This record gives sequence, structure tokens and C-alpha cells, in this order.
Amino acid sequence: MNFITRFAPSPTGPLHLGHAYSAFLAHDMATARGGQFLLRIEDIDQSRSRPEWETAIYDDLHWLGLNWPSPVLRQSERGEAYTDALNQLWAWGLLYPCTCSRRDIETAASAPQEGAPIHGPDGLIYPGTCRPQTPDTTLPYPKNSALRLDISRALAAVAQNPLHFTETGAGSDGEHGAIHIPGTDLLTTVGDVVLLRRDMGTSYHLSVVLDDAAQRITHVVRGQDLFEATQIHVLLQHLLDLPTPVYHHHRLIRDAAGKRLAKRDDARAISKFRAEGATPADIRAMVGLRATLAPSSLQ
Repeated sequence: MNFITRFAPSPTGPLHLGHAYSAFLAHDMATARGGQFLLRIEDIDQSRSRPEWETAIYDDLHWLGLNWPSPVLRQSERGEAYTDALNQLWAWGLLYPCTCSRRDIETAASAPQEGAPIHGPDGLIYPGTCRPQTPDTTLPYPKNSALRLDISRALAAVAQNPLHFTETGAGSDGEHGAIHIPGTDLLTTVGDVVLLRRDMGTSYHLSVVLDDAAQRITHVVRGQDLFEATQIHVLLQHLLDLPTPVYHHHRLIRDAAGKRLAKRDDARAISKFRAEGATPADIRAMVGLRATLAPSSLQ
């Protein structure tokens, strides 16, 4: 089996040390196993994506010593694939339009059932305000509202196929190995996630699943902050008859106060260290990686 990893940044700001760690790890894992490392530009958010940041991504990664085949997959060029998947899910009665504002959802979520979680991997857990009892698929889906996945109906559609994935890294609570996803968890801790945002024509959850399949990614390497979202992605893979990769969630790079790095934290930007005379080996050391990694050390 081919071993294919990817690094998928968004061109919305400078890459920082956390990005360097994830890119190094994905690259090193593929190299150590004679596989392939791919780059993907996740630019579905056209309101925030900038060409200069995309150019900076290429410059920083090349400077770090990473290489990948061309052409690079760019999400802004994948609209037809996302629309096809949405049409399919709509025709199956698994999507419904939602016109709730963020404030509407916050208000409804402010009085949850006792003991019920308020937030999930997609933000505030949607209370189901717009969810229809019977979906109407006789017309095309509306383009002027968000589309949500009816989790209950989706689970019923894949009831014969237990949801699970293999974790070779560690989840937020140390989860490792075979991870089973109970349907009840998706109902109570995830809710009806958005698969189409009005200003994007897709969503992160839908696009990442379709793009991983299109690039034939066998091993997804990403931060632990996305571990909980994996259950959404596995469900979509089952619904759309797509392969489920092996997942490797890694530790997050944090600042001295223990806070996860963000793009607005320019003090940790790769370009800043580069301008100050740091070398790629220095960046590796900063994120806790040796210059040459054996497969057993890739965590």
C-alpha cells in the first residue's frame, strides 16, 4: 500500500512553529516509509485568503527543506466536487436548510438540558431549530442558506456499518489504536453540523473529506485539536462511500504560557525566525524534532 500524507494550510496568515511541526511530521513519516508527501491549499474562505500568504506558504516550506509534487490541489478550484456531494446528500434527504443566525443558536443553546454539552467539534451544538420532520428533496437545495447534515438520519443510513478509525498518534485524552464511534456520541456531542456555508459553497468538514479521498491520502497527520472532528469525517466517508485514512493526531506547539499558537501570533512566525538568521535545523529543534527521525520517534 502506498503511504501518502499531506499538509493542508490555509493562506490566511503566516505559518508558525505549529505549522512547521505538522508539516515536518507529515513529510518525515512519508519519507521514512518510502511514501509521498503532498501539499494542499485550503482556501475555501475566499474572504480571508490572500495570494501573498499562499506564496509565503510555498517559500517557508521550501526553505524548511520540504518538497512536494505539482500541481498543488487548491480548494478554490474544487467547487464542482463539493456541489456534487451536496446534491447527493440532499437527494438522500440528509440535508436541510438552516437560516439561524449565530445569535439564534447561542440563545437556544443557553438553556441546554441538564448535563448536556453546549459545545462540540463544530462549535455550539445546534438545537435543531430548522430541522424538518420530513425532508423535501423535490427541489434543488437553496443557495441562500446554510445546509446542515441531519445526524440522526445520517446515522440511520449507515447503521449497518459501525463507525471506527485507526489512531496512530494520540487523541486529546490519549486515545490510541482502534477508535469506535458510538452513534449516541454524534447525536449528543456533535449535532447537526454545517456542510455548506453561504459564503463558501462548502464547509471544512465536507471539503477535507472529499479532498483527502481525491488525493488518495492514506495517513492524515494533524493536530490534536481536530481529533474530535474525526468522527464527523468518518461519518461522511461512510455516507459518500469514501475510504477512511489512518489518522495521526499530534501534540500542539504552545507558547510559554501554554497557549496554542495561532496565525495572529506573528512572534512565532517561521518567516520571522528565518529573517533573524535561524536555520531549518533550528526550527526542527524548536519544535522538538531531531534532524533525522526514525519511524519509532514520529509521534
